[in-house]
Amino acid sequence: MDDTVIRIEDAAVSYREDVALRGVSLEVRRGEFVGIIGPNGAGKTTLLTVLNGLGKLVHGRAWVLGGSVNGRNTINLRKRIGYVAQVQNIDPRLPINVRETVMAGCYGRLGLFRRPKTSQWQAVDNVLQMVGIAHLARRPIGHLSGGEYQKAAIARALIQQPEIFLLDEPTASIDPQAQREIMSLVQLIHKEYDMTTLLVTHDLKQLPSICNRLLLMKEGWIWGQGSPASMLREEVLSELYGSPMSVSTETTLRYS
Repeated sequence: MDDTVIRIEDAAVSYREDVALRGVSLEVRRGEFVGIIGPNGAGKTTLLTVLNGLGKLVHGRAWVLGGSVNGRNTINLRKRIGYVAQVQNIDPRLPINVRETVMAGCYGRLGLFRRPKTSQWQAVDNVLQMVGIAHLARRPIGHLSGGEYQKAAIARALIQQPEIFLLDEPTASIDPQAQREIMSLVQLIHKEYDMTTLLVTHDLKQLPSICNRLLLMKEGWIWGQGSPASMLREEVLSELYGSPMSVSTETTLRYS
């Protein structure tokens, strides 16, 4: 049985005159954990937006969970994908609390104007407990720290019951302790739900030990891919980034 859940063939994306993806082809199997690294402007975020049905292809084709990402089925497809971006600045005056923010993740399946049932509110409380912010349920979403906000964003994605988890620099701009907590949570979710996960990060130290494969992106291409042990060699990274790169012993030992 074919367990491929993501298939991209010769995909190209451009924003006006800037080419963001150039002839990208990729397959991801169910349950894989794929890390995506590369310099700024490499196309990492664009790749995730394509998978989430938000990036318009100018060439090539892409399928996620058996459906075309540019087909009529895109809205329904997005209900099956959890997406977590970098920390966002939220107006502290926004009149919505953490519990309500997480419930917003249900509206794709529930329908925008249908009232949530008691069981759905209970599911929200359960996921808040899982990510460790149940005590913040009534706090305004704009009053959270960066790490707390990312936990709420992960909870909002999880409440959708997604089959694929896309994370775009989820530990950027938060303190080191919060970074460790977020990555521990991401690993826990992957192990608990065997969820296909793609993680973009600029920080090699944040790559979790459960990462099966690394994609190295540069100038809109998938420049290289393989096991973390083979991709995290200093000579490979130095060529990718165009400057000498060192890898910490801790990072290397994680994949030895």
